[in-house]
Amino acid sequence: MEPLHEKTLHVLELMANRLRQDVIRTVSGAGSGHIAGPLDMADIFAAMYFHVLRHDPKCPHWPDRDRFVVSCGHYCPVLYAALAHAGYFKTDELKTLRQIDSRLQGHPHRAALPGLETTSGPLGSGISQAAGMALAARLDGKKHRVYCLTSDGEHQEGNTWEGVMFAAKHRLSNLTVVVDRNNIQIDGYTEDIMPLEPLREKYESFGWHVVEVNGHDIPAFIGAVAEAHAIFEKPTAVIAHTIAGKGVSFMERDYTWHSKAFRPGEAEAALKELRAEYEHITASHEG
Repeated sequence: MEPLHEKTLHVLELMANRLRQDVIRTVSGAGSGHIAGPLDMADIFAAMYFHVLRHDPKCPHWPDRDRFVVSCGHYCPVLYAALAHAGYFKTDELKTLRQIDSRLQGHPHRAALPGLETTSGPLGSGISQAAGMALAARLDGKKHRVYCLTSDGEHQEGNTWEGVMFAAKHRLSNLTVVVDRNNIQIDGYTEDIMPLEPLREKYESFGWHVVEVNGHDIPAFIGAVAEAHAIFEKPTAVIAHTIAGKGVSFMERDYTWHSKAFRPGEAEAALKELRAEYEHITASHEG
């Protein structure tokens, strides 16, 4: 992974904003879809697809590519946007999100679209899938890395912790799990529904190395990934503290925006905020 230069950071910040705008446009156009999580993960998806991952959109099945498993498949609006901007398919296709016969289904279908590593839907399976990929890479003597994005809410699923135990048992240092710690799920706040804290200590007690970061601080996140690369004896969990609905003031920290249809004027208001932020990012770097 190359060092993060100031010019590169500027590009990543602008890309994160573009991804947020795409989330609003595509979900609004579809008339339904998930919003808060995709918005808060835009910084990390920009970092992953445009700095961290070793991948080749022209050769999606390149054997030595890094694998990125998106366990929380409902985050697909930002995943699809990142794949499109990375060159896996044309950005115009984003307009077809959740439409009949579209490749961009409401949950990713691996066989339908290049760049997808898994088919997801039911939560809690991603870490187990990623751990299997990481073990297979080790057995085959491969050097690529495996990353897995999980929501915090899916840590209420037992299968999640089976995967965590498996990865620790096999000392899968080539596996990095990113936890979106936005504190919300579809019907409320995680700590009201099924408390997850102390989350860091839980991972550590299972034998993992843990790094906690501000999920909207791109250099901090990339630094956490670099730290994971330096750990040889155990897998790493990066707990990314994020603000659900990041970038749109009337959505931030509001669990009701996990998934719902826009009312008249809301998508336009969200895009206005995001465009203003885009201009601010541009101006701050020009200054």
